[in-house]
Amino acid sequence: MSTMTSFLARRTVVSTLCAAAACALLVAAPAAQAADNYPSKPVKLIVPFAPGGSTDIVARVVAEGMRASLGQSVVVDNKAGAGGLLGTETIAQSAPDGYTIGMATVSTATVNPSIFTRAAKLEGKLVPVVKLVTVPSVYMVHPSMGVKDFQGFMAKVKAKPGDYSVGVPGIGTLGHLMMASFNETLKTDIQIVPYRGNGPALNDALAGMVQVMADQLPSAMPHIKGGKLVPMVLAADRRVSELPDVPTFKELGHADLNELGMSWFGLVVPAGTPAPIIKRLQDAAVSALRSPDVQGRLKTLGATAVEMDQSKFALQIAADLQRNKALLDKLNELRLQPGRATDRQHVAHVRQLQAASKARKPRLEPAAEASAARTRDGGYSAGVCHVGPAFGRSR
Repeated sequence: MSTMTSFLARRTVVSTLCAAAACALLVAAPAAQAADNYPSKPVKLIVPFAPGGSTDIVARVVAEGMRASLGQSVVVDNKAGAGGLLGTETIAQSAPDGYTIGMATVSTATVNPSIFTRAAKLEGKLVPVVKLVTVPSVYMVHPSMGVKDFQGFMAKVKAKPGDYSVGVPGIGTLGHLMMASFNETLKTDIQIVPYRGNGPALNDALAGMVQVMADQLPSAMPHIKGGKLVPMVLAADRRVSELPDVPTFKELGHADLNELGMSWFGLVVPAGTPAPIIKRLQDAAVSALRSPDVQGRLKTLGATAVEMDQSKFALQIAADLQRNKALLDKLNELRLQPGRATDRQHVAHVRQLQAASKARKPRLEPAAEASAARTRDGGYSAGVCHVGPAFGRSR
């Protein structure tokens, strides 16, 4: 190759690289400018559950705390449905510009992907921003059950296996998983009754139609303080000051139940959100969590602000997802075959509860509609869920 030809070839390559670099700068400039000006309008925070639940309560406390750092309002938008799937899909499908962020929970991030095929398809479409709080769960009974502590509760349910019922927010939800694990670990036979959401389940627990309920502490505390439900045991790092006489599963020697019942909430954004915007949101959230006012409000709810290396949040999600999938698979292997007498008894029990509540307002998900519910709510992964005792009764 002649010197002139070589020179022209090098010149062509350099020109091409310069042109590519110039194009990249032109594309990057608006994104960088947008990040520098962020946020220039209110930010929407999607909560994938109904108002009044623990996720919603914590989201509103943190959103108010983030306002000071961001200089803009953070507006909570509740999009409930399908165990948090609908709201989570909305977050993932939003523009990656930082103006739509979302709440992630143990349930939406580490249970649903093993239950809903649509949830599994969201892998890689959400980016963890910050882990906000950990929240204990409390297992409660209706006062009519006549027990005051965990020992009395266990004696009663073991003396009458199958006579007591627990309401859970839906098939395959974290609440369902918690109670199925409770039955399996402690060898109890509490009938698991799936509802369409935590609110309806809690309503029937307050009315005594189901005798047992496990719920996150922030939404349960008002009913405990009002004497409408009696706390038996906590899934928590330690006893909480508001319930000093209630032990934790850890104290009672059931560390796995304790870990499973400890919920966390965090923030996520759609994949593709610029890194500077993610950092801005992360800093605003951490600043809010360190605020004495926010910490005080969280404490009254029984929630604890998280102090951690936020780069580890994604690793925790992956670890929890693996743990919960293994647990779901184990419980599914232990399930009873359809048509057994105990299955029929359970379905009859559920329908009896439906008939009793019909005069007020139908709330229960009919056992006969399980297949339709799977399709309607996004489709369960094959073989994971089964209506009735097959998913959670002791064998």
